[in-house]
Amino acid sequence: MSRYSSGNRAGAVIAIVADIMALILGLWILMYLLDANRANELVQFVHNVANWLAGWSRDLFTFDKAWARVVAGYGLAAVVYLFIGHAIAGRMTRH
Repeated sequence: MSRYSSGNRAGAVIAIVADIMALILGLWILMYLLDANRANELVQFVHNVANWLAGWSRDLFTFDKAWARVVAGYGLAAVVYLFIGHAIAGRMTRH
């Protein structure tokens, strides 16, 4: 039984959306680290969506290594979306 099953369904939807956003960002980080083929349509789609989601944090850090900038910038966005999304969902299910 889910912790949202007896509560507000809107809270569950918000949590799921936050999870999907973080999943896309994590998927892009993984694709980048594994040097996925950027000409592939799926890779392009994930990259475009991740760029949009992490627009505010994408170039926030200036590490020397490109992989560190990607992990920090996109990873920060994923963590923030998870934290905020689940915090909102938790407050909605309590009310």
